[in-house]
Amino acid sequence: MVRIDLLGHGGSAKPAEGYGIAEHAGRVAAVLDHLGVREAVVAGHSTGGAVATSLAEQRGDLVSAVSLIDTGPRMDAFLDDSLAGRLMTTPVVGELIWRLRTDGALRDALSTAFTRDIDVPERIVADVRVMTYRSLTATDEGSTAYLEHRAIPDRLAALALPTLVLFGSADQRWRPSSAKDYRRVPGARIEILDGVGHTPMMEDPGATGALPRDFVIDAASR
Repeated sequence: MVRIDLLGHGGSAKPAEGYGIAEHAGRVAAVLDHLGVREAVVAGHSTGGAVATSLAEQRGDLVSAVSLIDTGPRMDAFLDDSLAGRLMTTPVVGELIWRLRTDGALRDALSTAFTRDIDVPERIVADVRVMTYRSLTATDEGSTAYLEHRAIPDRLAALALPTLVLFGSADQRWRPSSAKDYRRVPGARIEILDGVGHTPMMEDPGATGALPRDFVIDAASR
């Protein structure tokens, strides 16, 4: 298993440019090539699912299957359009808010990523804390542009790859009913996790681990 911090996140660099989804995917491909990976089942959570899809579009020789976790299929399925969110993306105002951020404010902002009563892990807060304002907004802009150009289910349908979609039934960031859009992908397996929000890896790690594991085993046998 290879886990990668996308540009602007975690331990990766945080430059001013380079946050387009296709650019993210190109860097992931470069990492896998460097590691000598010849075939990969690519998984991504939220925006990471868009990156996984773009990687599959770019590198049919490398990607054998795709697994998406709470990845919004289209922009009009986005739910988290709060006043705070709009202010954060407003020039000058948003940057000032970001400069004045506290850990408490970050935890409040991250709360919509969870539905079950769990504490937001410190490592998640730490990852967001070190993001620059530019990396935060540019990541959002890149994802929006990718989805507005073409919906993810339509992109995947054109690829005809084995596809697994996990979606929390109580996701507060993307409309859970939008998961049905992935039915347009031939043979896609769609699993709705009952009572789970936007981050099932932490809210229901058992199911979130078992379902992709079984999917990988099945994909490898084809």
